[in-house]
Amino acid sequence: MELLRSLYDWVVAWAYTPYAGVALFGIAFAESSFFPIPPDVLMIPLAISRPPIALLFAALATVASVLGGVFGYVIGKLGGQPVLHRLFSEEKIRAVRHYYHKYDVWAIGIAGFTPIPYKLFTISAGVFDLDFKRFMLASLVGRGGRFFLVGGLIMIFGEAIQGFIDEYFDLLAIAFTLLLIGGFYVINVAGKRAKSPVKGAQAEQ
Repeated sequence: MELLRSLYDWVVAWAYTPYAGVALFGIAFAESSFFPIPPDVLMIPLAISRPPIALLFAALATVASVLGGVFGYVIGKLGGQPVLHRLFSEEKIRAVRHYYHKYDVWAIGIAGFTPIPYKLFTISAGVFDLDFKRFMLASLVGRGGRFFLVGGLIMIFGEAIQGFIDEYFDLLAIAFTLLLIGGFYVINVAGKRAKSPVKGAQAEQ
C-alpha cells in the first residue's frame, strides 16, 4: 500500500511541472498495459488548473491510453496465457472470460470506462485473439467516454465539480455502462433484423 501511495503522489506531482502534458501521455499509455495508477489522478488537477482546455487533456489521455491498449494487446498476443497468468489471478481471468462471453469485444469498452482494470482486458484481448479493429473501436469508445466525460464536466463547472467527480464517479460509470450495453443490444437487434430479409430472399430463390 505504501508503494502505491508513493506512486500516486509521484503521479500527482507531475501536474505542477512544465512536463505535465508529457507525463499525462506517458502515464495514460503505461496504465493501459502495466502501470497501476490511472491517468485520471493527473488529468483532473491538470484540467482544473486550465478548464478551457480540459478537453485537450482528455484527448491526450484518450490517444495515449488507446495506444497503450495496443501495446497490451501485443503483449498478450506474443506472450499468451503464461503472461496473463503471471500478471493476474485466476479469479480475474475468469471474470474477463465471463465479460467476453456476455459482451464480446465490447467488454473492452466497458472496462475502458469503468474502474475495472483496463490493462487486464487489453492483454487478455491479445491472448484470446479478439478482432483487432473492433478492439480498437471499443477501446476508443470506453477510454474516450471516460476521459471526455470528466474533461467536459471540468470545462463546464470548473474546480467546483472535483468533489462531485471524486464522490460519484462510480455511479457515473455505471450509468454510462448501462447506456453502452443498451446501445450494443440495439445495434445487435438491428443487425439481425437487417439480415433476416436477405436470408428470406435467398431461400425463395
